[in-house]
Amino acid sequence: MPDPQVSAALETLLPLMVEQPFLVLTGAGISTSSGIPDYRDSDGVRRGKPPMMIQEFLGSPQARRRYWARAMLGWPRVRMARPNAAHRALASLQTQQRLSGLITQNVDTLHEQAGSHDVIELHGSLHKVLCLDCGIRLERDAVQLMLEAQNPYLATVEAVQAPDGDTLLDSVFESRFQVPRCPRCAGERLKPDVVFFGENVDPLTAARALASAEQAAGLLVIGSSLMAYSAFRLCKLMAERGKPLIAINLGKTRADELLNFKFEASCEQLLPLLAERLG
Repeated sequence: MPDPQVSAALETLLPLMVEQPFLVLTGAGISTSSGIPDYRDSDGVRRGKPPMMIQEFLGSPQARRRYWARAMLGWPRVRMARPNAAHRALASLQTQQRLSGLITQNVDTLHEQAGSHDVIELHGSLHKVLCLDCGIRLERDAVQLMLEAQNPYLATVEAVQAPDGDTLLDSVFESRFQVPRCPRCAGERLKPDVVFFGENVDPLTAARALASAEQAAGLLVIGSSLMAYSAFRLCKLMAERGKPLIAINLGKTRADELLNFKFEASCEQLLPLLAERLG
């Protein structure tokens, strides 16, 4: 028997998206089956310890040491993550010209790996590292080699994976951790090229996302609780313009009162069927 929520979502989306392409906004829920944990439970409550805030990262060498020690162990699992059926279906829908755009809150690049193009990454990408002193951008793999060369004692340590490449690492392992220096300016302030909690989205990126929403016929939210304002504001805009606003999400979202339709369906089941039917 097909999932009734999947069937209901198909019945709703097919007539809307066959007429004109929709803008899609994705969140952590689309990547969990690729092995990347999400931040919130079905009630929208953040799991585990609070994430590091940008003010703490910028203001404390100890905080940066803690971040990079955990990230050294978390990066290999992010790097090994592969797109799942939902990512591939969205790439197919884009090829079919059924999407007017694709915005993601995720920093895992799985949409690009699946074949999507012109993806607006609201919160940046873990695959790049920025030097806050000289502005150079580095490949995350290159930084990983520096981390491992300077901290061989962590090579055999096991840590539980957390969202966005973080891990739950015992603080006993942090005290002698060596944070790598920038290879160009020797600065010690290397930062993943992502938007931290408490940090604003890049203004140009935010403007691109808002312009995409203004031009779109409707917005389909996939796997996001929409607790981050950068995503919620797009839903507010769609509601203000009277455009269809639909969510596929397993649990509560911040925009529940604004949604025209909401389906608690598996995006891995639904999106391939949607791409097949529209194709």
